[in-house]
Amino acid sequence: MSFGDPNNPYGQQPQQPPQGGNPYGQQQGQPGYGYPQQAPQGVPPQQGYGYPQQPGQVPGQQPYGAYPQAPGTLQANNGYINVPVLGTVQVATMGRRFGARVIDGLIIGVIYVILMVAGVAGAVGAAKKCDVNSADYTDCVNNASSSVVGAFFGALLLFGIITLLYEWLMISLVGATLGKMSLGLKVVKESTGQNPGLGGGFIRWIIPMVGAFVCGIGQLLVYLSPFFDNSGKLQGWHDRAAGTLVIKK
Repeated sequence: MSFGDPNNPYGQQPQQPPQGGNPYGQQQGQPGYGYPQQAPQGVPPQQGYGYPQQPGQVPGQQPYGAYPQAPGTLQANNGYINVPVLGTVQVATMGRRFGARVIDGLIIGVIYVILMVAGVAGAVGAAKKCDVNSADYTDCVNNASSSVVGAFFGALLLFGIITLLYEWLMISLVGATLGKMSLGLKVVKESTGQNPGLGGGFIRWIIPMVGAFVCGIGQLLVYLSPFFDNSGKLQGWHDRAAGTLVIKK
């Protein structure tokens, strides 16, 4: 009677791994535990969970440019916004917009004064031609006075037309008035990044003008309405109606 291995008291024969098999009982193609796996020959290695990290990228941080934000999306409410075609741009501050409005007001005011002076000068010149000794002197003076009133309202009408053409056409076709150009501002369509066009420019112009009929209070409220915009885009009521955005170039 022979005694076997004291570590194997039951005399069992140790199991031998199959020829060419895995000594740990692991099936071919099945991942083991604790060991790095080699990809089968000819098969590219699979990516692990998560996104591949770029050199110098902080783990968990979104790679730059990997997921562009939707148009019109503010970036952390810091005054920058994504606009189609233009990319990331800065929203114009109210200080710059006010400065541009002042410059435009001065330009339009100078034009208005020139028109008024020309009209009144013409009426006064007509009054000077009235002959004091003439029988129709009174009628001549009255006609001259009417000419002054007519010159006033004519200048006012012409002023409105010039203001319309100046504000409407320049914003529509160029995207900026002279005041906005001087301070580096531009009005663009929020959805396309292009100039507002004739339709958008007219809507943007007509809304403050309608407010001006209420003793100018409505117009002032329209121009101050960007302060009431809680989206961070500083869009006034006229901008929202026209779908426009004032940005810094």
